[in-house]
Amino acid sequence: MFSKVLIANRGEIAVRIIRACRELGLSTVAVYSEADRGSLHVRLADEAFCIGPAPARDSYLNIPSIISTAELLGVDAIHPGYGFLAENPHFAEVCRDCGISFIGPSPEAIQKMGNKSTAREMVRKAGVAIVPGSDGPVRDEAAAAGIARNLGYPLIIKAAGGGGGRGMRVVHNRDDLRRAMTEARAEAEAAFGNGEVYVEKYLEEPRHVEVQILADARGTVATLGERDCSVQRRHQKLIEESPSLGVGPKLRRALSRAAARVAEAAGYTNAGTVEFLVDHAERFYFVEMNTRIQVEHGVTEMVTGIDIVKEQIRIAAGERLAVPREMEPRGHAIECRVNAEDPARDFLPSPGTIVAFVPPGGPGIRVDTHVFAGYTVPPHYDSLIAKVIAWGQDREEAIARMQRALREFEIAGIQTTIPFHQDALENAFFRRGEVYVNFVQRRMDLTVLHV
Repeated sequence: MFSKVLIANRGEIAVRIIRACRELGLSTVAVYSEADRGSLHVRLADEAFCIGPAPARDSYLNIPSIISTAELLGVDAIHPGYGFLAENPHFAEVCRDCGISFIGPSPEAIQKMGNKSTAREMVRKAGVAIVPGSDGPVRDEAAAAGIARNLGYPLIIKAAGGGGGRGMRVVHNRDDLRRAMTEARAEAEAAFGNGEVYVEKYLEEPRHVEVQILADARGTVATLGERDCSVQRRHQKLIEESPSLGVGPKLRRALSRAAARVAEAAGYTNAGTVEFLVDHAERFYFVEMNTRIQVEHGVTEMVTGIDIVKEQIRIAAGERLAVPREMEPRGHAIECRVNAEDPARDFLPSPGTIVAFVPPGGPGIRVDTHVFAGYTVPPHYDSLIAKVIAWGQDREEAIARMQRALREFEIAGIQTTIPFHQDALENAFFRRGEVYVNFVQRRMDLTVLHV
């Protein structure tokens, strides 16, 4: 086992990793930008080191600064969290070259799964269905138009080298194609340094279902059930839950085994998430694999009792996987992402100082956060400030507990997405479990929110 771990991240995920390390008896090093000098992860870590000014490119994306800090302070391993450098194969390779364990998959696996178009071909060869689309990156508008003639509209253009909803555009007709290609490429280049895009058939009203996997260096792959992440806005997840109401035992087994095949084909180790779209006929299609811990990993932890971050650390240290190969969920869990955004103003970011902060508690409630009264939410990074996770014996109890928790949650000084979540939980379609990737657009009126 390691003795000292550097967390190359910030916010709630840095706090989450520090807590897991502490429970394992490991020392921790926090790195921070000048904007995060007073952040909670800096206060909780055993050591903390400033790695640059506020812009992420000068701090949390600054590989030489992070590596030199790790070498200076004598760390054994680096945990990248999610976002920033978590899916950067070059960073994982630099860690390996410097004799520092990367708590995540190998750089080869990150590279293999990180390019979505090549990942699709590998998965197809492994016998897992993929959404019909281009065989690889699409060169130009003319090539995309040729694919459209074969598949028909609507289509979706996706960044080949990234995820998180960036570099994605839905195209409903030929007139939209040029604009969508230009916008997707520009956004992909800005977000990932790679402007390549590929094209898929856009499925109408599918569920977005993902399977959490763990894999050790001996080739053992465990699947921890599925999460339903269909409540999204502009391809950004807002609410996640496990299990999915659209997935019964037979489909769960099929999804789990498909996810395991994907991991085996990639030679994958550590934690990862295999994402699928599931249609009304329960046909499912591979979308992508996220080669990192997910924001929503706590949902799976609540229904399995497995600490996924601890398992990540143990696997990276060379330990054998000691969890069941397949798991059935115990009860039901729902996560609401609380962002510093104003949902009544098209989710406009709302940075600023939090003047009051009283998180909820009570039976079945977990809150992962890095903020506190007096904390200033900086404008430079992702707007996530807290995750509320509710567990119940069944979905109805989980919803009731989440509603109670959101009513208790007091955050003053900034706008948050809590009103959106309160309305979503009261929505009749959501209560029936009729949630698909276009749920927010078709089933919610964001001009009249809960107050």
